[in-house]
Amino acid sequence: MVSSMFYNSVYLSTAVFSRTHFPVPVYKHSWIEFSRYDHCINYKFRTGTSGQTKNPTQMKAAVAESPTNNSDNENKKLRILVAGGGIGGLVFALAAKRKGFEVLVFEKDMSAIRGEGQYRGPIQIQSNALAALEAIDLDVAEEVMRAGCVTGDRINGLVDGISGSWYIKFDTFTPAAEKGLPVTRVISRMTLQQILAKAVGDEIILNESNVIDFKDHGDKVSVVLENGQCYAGDLLIGADGIWSKVRKNLFGPQEAIYSGYTCYTGIADFVPADIESVGYRVFLGHKQYFVSSDVGAGKMQWYAFHKEPAGGVDGPEGKKERLLKIFEGWCDNVVDLILATDEEAILRRDIYDRTPIFTWGRGRVTLLGDSVHAMQPNLGQGGCMAIEDGYQLAVELEKACKKSNESKTPIDIVSALKSYERARRLRVAVIHGLARSAAVMASTYKAYLGVGLGPLSFLTKFRIPHPGRVGGRFFIDLAMPLMLSWVLGGNSSKLEGRSPCCKLSDKASDNLRTWFRDDDALERSMNGEWFLVPSGSENVVSQPIYLSGSHENEPYLIGSESHEDFPRTSIVIPSAQVSKMHARISYKDGAFYLIDLQSEHGTYVTDNEGRRNRVSSNFPARFRPSDTIEFGSDKKAIFRVKVIGTPPNNNSERKEAGEILQAV
Repeated sequence: MVSSMFYNSVYLSTAVFSRTHFPVPVYKHSWIEFSRYDHCINYKFRTGTSGQTKNPTQMKAAVAESPTNNSDNENKKLRILVAGGGIGGLVFALAAKRKGFEVLVFEKDMSAIRGEGQYRGPIQIQSNALAALEAIDLDVAEEVMRAGCVTGDRINGLVDGISGSWYIKFDTFTPAAEKGLPVTRVISRMTLQQILAKAVGDEIILNESNVIDFKDHGDKVSVVLENGQCYAGDLLIGADGIWSKVRKNLFGPQEAIYSGYTCYTGIADFVPADIESVGYRVFLGHKQYFVSSDVGAGKMQWYAFHKEPAGGVDGPEGKKERLLKIFEGWCDNVVDLILATDEEAILRRDIYDRTPIFTWGRGRVTLLGDSVHAMQPNLGQGGCMAIEDGYQLAVELEKACKKSNESKTPIDIVSALKSYERARRLRVAVIHGLARSAAVMASTYKAYLGVGLGPLSFLTKFRIPHPGRVGGRFFIDLAMPLMLSWVLGGNSSKLEGRSPCCKLSDKASDNLRTWFRDDDALERSMNGEWFLVPSGSENVVSQPIYLSGSHENEPYLIGSESHEDFPRTSIVIPSAQVSKMHARISYKDGAFYLIDLQSEHGTYVTDNEGRRNRVSSNFPARFRPSDTIEFGSDKKAIFRVKVIGTPPNNNSERKEAGEILQAV
């Protein structure tokens, strides 16, 4: 309750991300002329607004009355059908269009609320995927990068969920810089889809068109839509997601694999104090973990994973209350984000993936993205792999066409699709396995001996580091740089037509190297307001106390009586165990320090790992965010240290130098 009250006093209003509307093209001004041939459609598209139409554009994705032999026409274009207008389908359509192929994309809902899209929020586009986009269309890639929020130029990594202390820091900037790749970004999924759809063109995308079946005729492929219409082309690409109908028709019904975790996700108007130095964090725990990421525009996106059976339903108290119970006792970074999120902005879905398969297609039909290798979101590489797929598939088809033109033979589509599969299988399988492993590591993490041991859980109070935590950290320290280098840059050598270079706008902070080495320097870089927030049900103080770091060597005096002659600020705490002059708080070099003034009942600091120490009268004790400070030992004057990235809306809550803070 105290945390909730304080949060509301600091953030008086929040805007819910789910209420934000992004303009997405929905093509309502297209019409189709068709005549039946072999149960398929010859079609024309006309687009226009306000009742006016553009000049008709003849499309050739249907079967011609008199088929032309490939060897008789060196400039013959492949006619490609794409089932699914998600990110993978649109990226491939763009790549194929840029190479001169004729493409038609079938999408049942271009509003980006397709399948699980409504649950996913922003998407992370990492360096490898951005580089593939650059190789496909530099202008589109630059538009995506302008619209995204850069996270790869900051500290990212794993932290302990309870204490909030860093476990492992990830360097995603160096692998990108060394290989001349763009730096990782986060972008709204709907904005990304809008950019891609605009580049592909509305004459290529058939909205409200759901592919439910297909037939490979040997020399062509025909697809059947839910509305009964039929289209034909030279090949079909199934990019219709984890529940792909194309995959089902290729290989028969196959159940997706439940990960064992349900996932809550939300977006909050929230600015952490370390927003300039930290991009995203994964908070580790036992059978649960939590991910937070800056997504720009003063918003933070988060995912909360909890191990439980599939198909669960939240009770009448709602998702937010359940999450607060699940993550009770976790660090402020987690709890504050949940508190900052409105109930209606929290969504839930069970996490599924699909085990990689050796064969991705048959004949003139193949799969792309989630339809063939849906993976867990723990590496942020699901969409990235689909983008790489789209690039590689277009390259292999172009090679087949060039070979056909040179040899004056028909285009060997089947061999081109097999080459695409061979080029992608190993890399995708390894990253898929890493994503599964990351989930296991994140949720089986145990900070101390006794965690998860039932009757032996009392051992946790001794704070004995768990052997797995120590060994895991050693292994990750060695393996992580190699893994990141391969995941982010391992495909860059295969990208044709792209010059290895980094943008000047992607430059990281000069302090990045120092932050990786020094947790203390990272903490001092925080840019926020420090508060002592009343904690506990018996506290005699009801209002948070603001601490200013703008005046060094001008301390705060804590006592049971005011001292108007004190040169800085006198803070009055009317408690029986608070002495007249109890303690002093000072600020120096980006840190706050506390010293006891030989008080009768003492001053205590409990750190974020639960270690409680009495403050000395001779040596200043530094306190940090999330620490607990007690003045006296009767639990009447307990404060939680908080650093808030956004200042309080009411400036009157900030007290000027020399003013007495009467804490009542």
